[in-house]
Amino acid sequence: MINCDGLVKIYETDDKKVMALEGLDLTVETGEMLAVIGKSGSGKSTLLNMIGGLETPTAGVLTIDGKDISTYSEAEMVRYRRNKVGFVWQKSAKNLFPYLTVLQNVEAVMMFENSSNLKYGAHDENSGKHVNRCRDNNKSYALKLLNAVGLQEHKDKLPAQLSGGEQQRAAIAVALANKPDILLADEPTGAVDTRTADTIYELFHKLNKELGITIIIVTHDMALAGRVDRTVLISDGKVSTEKLKKHPAMEYTVLDKAHRIKLTDEMLEAAGIESNKVRVDVQDGKLVISRI
Repeated sequence: MINCDGLVKIYETDDKKVMALEGLDLTVETGEMLAVIGKSGSGKSTLLNMIGGLETPTAGVLTIDGKDISTYSEAEMVRYRRNKVGFVWQKSAKNLFPYLTVLQNVEAVMMFENSSNLKYGAHDENSGKHVNRCRDNNKSYALKLLNAVGLQEHKDKLPAQLSGGEQQRAAIAVALANKPDILLADEPTGAVDTRTADTIYELFHKLNKELGITIIIVTHDMALAGRVDRTVLISDGKVSTEKLKKHPAMEYTVLDKAHRIKLTDEMLEAAGIESNKVRVDVQDGKLVISRI
């Protein structure tokens, strides 16, 4: 389980302070497929980077399976990133080595893992050397991943020889090479057409259901709500609303710890509210907000 409790992130540049997250609260269940949507600059990618161990919060607590990852030592954080998390970025340059074939890109992750003795290796106390899983086993698992993403026949191609959609599928295979519990995808379909995006989302669903991987997708695509278990909207550095797939017509507005709510522009427009003042009444156990 991922639990974000009052996360704050402040960036300081040129004597200026920019607050990317402003007390964000969010819980993601193990095995959940979640979409995080919002405008540019709302804090989506910052949240993803924190969960991935690439950034630390200025304030607040982020726990993964009950452990506060901000307390990790440098070595523990490296183990967390290599063992627990897989990343899929929008730009293939961040996912793939351009001078390696597709197969070699997937195998490279396992080689890094072997060299650090984190998951695939064992220690030989007599010789003081790591006994790694043999290259044949690495290749076998890499081919299995490429088959799962439909790229086994392209295993010997360089990334530049693949289409945009194929590059993203290769990136997903690379992200899965360390057998992560959490898959983080930052705008994974931002550079592909609609048909290719559908294929990628179908692949995410398959991985989520068959492997039980927790998947968090950051996207601008508002239509994604019907494709995932839950969609959260981040606005001004906080979770503003949530939508559940089981109840696609229901939208939940989130109360923060001070019992404040954030109403979306769509809500205000639908209610005909233009002023910054509203009337709040309780009627038959329901909270009614209306224009003055």
